[in-house]
Amino acid sequence: MNITWALLMMTLGSVGIQQDQHSANVTAALQAAAKNPAIIAQNSTNPGQNTTGGESVAASATPAPQTGGLNSAPLADPQPDAPKVKGIYVTAYSAGGARMEQLLNLIDSTELNSMVIDIKDDAGYITYKTDNPELQQMGEPKPFIGDINKLMERLKQHQVYPIARIVVFKDTVLAKKHPELSFVNPDGTIWKNKGGDSFVNPYNENVWKYNVDIAKEAVKLGFKEIQFDYVRFPEGFEKRADTLKYTKSDKARIDIIADFVKYAKAELNPLGVRVSVDIFGYAASVPAAEGIGQDFVKISKNVDVISPMVYPSHYTTGWFSVKDPDKDPYATIKGSMVDTHKKLDPLGSYKPVIRPWIQDFTASWLGSGHYVKYGKQQVEDQVRALKDQNVDEFLLWNANNRYTADVNYGK
Repeated sequence: MNITWALLMMTLGSVGIQQDQHSANVTAALQAAAKNPAIIAQNSTNPGQNTTGGESVAASATPAPQTGGLNSAPLADPQPDAPKVKGIYVTAYSAGGARMEQLLNLIDSTELNSMVIDIKDDAGYITYKTDNPELQQMGEPKPFIGDINKLMERLKQHQVYPIARIVVFKDTVLAKKHPELSFVNPDGTIWKNKGGDSFVNPYNENVWKYNVDIAKEAVKLGFKEIQFDYVRFPEGFEKRADTLKYTKSDKARIDIIADFVKYAKAELNPLGVRVSVDIFGYAASVPAAEGIGQDFVKISKNVDVISPMVYPSHYTTGWFSVKDPDKDPYATIKGSMVDTHKKLDPLGSYKPVIRPWIQDFTASWLGSGHYVKYGKQQVEDQVRALKDQNVDEFLLWNANNRYTADVNYGK
């Protein structure tokens, strides 16, 4: 992976980006990484190696449930009559706390109809009390949502389409409890990124099964869709692939990630639940990120819904011919959707529903003159850009779950 793409990946993180994590150094990294989108595309043609290294520290590196080759026909959408989702992100703290009343009122009083709720969060905690002994043994349940069944009943009463967010391979909890499922430094310690987070190994079949088992329990609870996030290797993984110890196979990282998605879809499809995946917004505009194992098309082919994170604040000068993308949300979202359609149109009938994450927060870390305060106009501009590109679904991101009032989401 070239340094431009690596900086880009390190900067973006995932959909779970918290606003207070962005600072001057993030802005500098973005500016250095993405001043010229054409250069990024040119330099990213072959951004990483297809091999991994290190000694095995677990019994198997081959996913046990085989679901066919990558070229086999994807499974059909189990909910062809699902509503057109217009949703918001809801943390487990909000879902289990007083703010939920305010969020439900927002749903009741607007065109919004869905909530994406953390069921396994960015640290790796299962966010409710589970009686499943295998999940208890593998992970660590925390009752952030005090009564999950009561929550599901409330969602049903308010006619909320419920989506369970499961953070997959970024999982500090699982890495600490089961180092053999993670990446181990030469000195025997668990690898951590600069933020102190650990990842678990996408090559390991037990990690696959654990996350899909959580998803299956979410289905039993009443969730209609499973949204997988952090479906990737750690940022900059290609730089440490030959020094860390972890289970491995001879498959390329982009194929392992695509295989996980296909496995999850095969396991969950018979239950009538949709599968969606969050992916970098930039992924639609550049070649595959082989270092972290994300290929936009391969992942999209095997999901019902793809959710590119196209926050205008995460694009820098020059993208889509816009000087300050954060200040021109319409042009930025329009450009990202043009690229998304171009990338996915060749899939034909297997093209998934495109449901982007859009911005409902103010990116003050970009510095004076490079951002605007986001409110009604900016959110509506993004929705209008999506509609103009024949994208009828979207998800709003605000890390604190404080969403703009009086927005017309039907624009």
